[in-house]
Amino acid sequence: MHELELKFAVPSYQQSVLRKNIDTKTAQQQRLSAYYFDTPNQDLAKKGIALRIRFEDSQWVQTLKTAGDGVAKRVELNTVLSLTGTPDTLDVSRLVPDISLITEPIVVAQLTNIMPLDELAQALTVQYFTDVQRTSRQIKKNNSRIEIAYDIGKVGIGHLNSRKSANNHELTQSDIHEIEFELLEGDPSDLIDIAKTWCKKYKLYLSTVTKAQRGSLLLANKQFAEPVKADLAVLPLHKGISQFAFLQAVVNNCLVQILPNASAIAEGSPDGNLVHQLRVGIRRLRTALKHFKFAQDYIDPNWLMVLKQTFSLLGEYRDKEILQIKTQPLLESVGAPHVEWSTAVDIMPIDAVRANDFQILLLELIGFTHLPVPADNPKAKAPVAKKLEKLFTAIAAASDKFASLDTDSQHGVRKDLKSLRYVSEFAAPLFANQNNGKKGKKATKLKAFLQYLEPAQDVLGEYNDNVVGHANYLEKAKTDPNALFAVGWFSGREQASAEQCAVSLKAVKNAPKFWS
Repeated sequence: MHELELKFAVPSYQQSVLRKNIDTKTAQQQRLSAYYFDTPNQDLAKKGIALRIRFEDSQWVQTLKTAGDGVAKRVELNTVLSLTGTPDTLDVSRLVPDISLITEPIVVAQLTNIMPLDELAQALTVQYFTDVQRTSRQIKKNNSRIEIAYDIGKVGIGHLNSRKSANNHELTQSDIHEIEFELLEGDPSDLIDIAKTWCKKYKLYLSTVTKAQRGSLLLANKQFAEPVKADLAVLPLHKGISQFAFLQAVVNNCLVQILPNASAIAEGSPDGNLVHQLRVGIRRLRTALKHFKFAQDYIDPNWLMVLKQTFSLLGEYRDKEILQIKTQPLLESVGAPHVEWSTAVDIMPIDAVRANDFQILLLELIGFTHLPVPADNPKAKAPVAKKLEKLFTAIAAASDKFASLDTDSQHGVRKDLKSLRYVSEFAAPLFANQNNGKKGKKATKLKAFLQYLEPAQDVLGEYNDNVVGHANYLEKAKTDPNALFAVGWFSGREQASAEQCAVSLKAVKNAPKFWS
């Protein structure tokens, strides 16, 4: 029912050599033609569900996939249909999904939450097709069997053999060049090791965009996926969870945010909000690895180093982008001369994300989330509460003297505040409803605590933007005298802004602590 697979995009300059390496004597060739079904409102896609009917091995197979853990594991349900004909001869109107064949209780519940099953069956229509040539072969590592499949083809709106879409629009298509590694049986760590080897050799980069998602993007007339924010609703924790399992769940939750944003950037999206959300995800992950030292024997010290390097490279780009699209227009509105920032970036986000060391790191993190939990691993709740108390106490102590601290120390307080917020969000399920009869009270205290933190974080974030802006314009003034206006403008705001930060931090001291 579950599949564990990793999918990569293939750089154009590696496509021919990669195909030759896969197309050995034991390789299999398949033409895979599929039609994907959804409601007119894309109700399945909105829930991360894909429903297709595909021609494979001379038969038509109905497949339903769900999002799974959001990273590498997905639920897949396959049923052979009693249909004859090939993709070139079959009347597409005969392809009708049979919802009654889906009997897995969890999946049935997901579908029922969308709409009653009889209504869903009536609402389903063909949305788009895929037509790919798959070259695949199996390899063994230790006691594991892994399938490597290289897909080349297209996804398009409408019907495979028509020249126009069902809506009478010109057929819209996009190319597919992707390689998948699927664990057929064995140890997930073997899958990760094989993927790392190929990733290093062919400079592959992880892609989270499924064929179904590519079709949905075409329907929306979009080339790239939208930025993905953190989703704590998919953080499956309980108060008795072990330290190791807690860290695995937190890392997985961070990857659910990091991977799709990194994937879109690696494919070439210029959206600066993707960079912002990727940096948020990396910051959350760095916070978790730094403050939850629950699995040191399994954590590579290089992880934090690579995360810091990537975060910094993305930060340099993001800082310059903010200067260009936000700060400089604001300054010009109050009389500042023009300063150009568009040519100030040395490394673009696509280069930072496609970098092999970052891609290998992502694979190793995915591998960590699939390790077995050590026996007799202690519970996470007590040390997490201790960490929350330590961070809270440090911020409370700094609040009385923030305005008088030097810039580096102020930045340290801001990082502590962010850490407290992220640790609080990760930890919240451990303390929710912990006292019988006080469910509502606990939920209210948690919400109130986070509400105290967020305004302070916003104020300190704006202050840090001013500090960064001041430093950038000060450096720019060495070669461009037009930047001197901004230097003076930022200097004049610094003290008042620092005092405002101090006020907001003092308010945090009054926040009700949900962990005690």
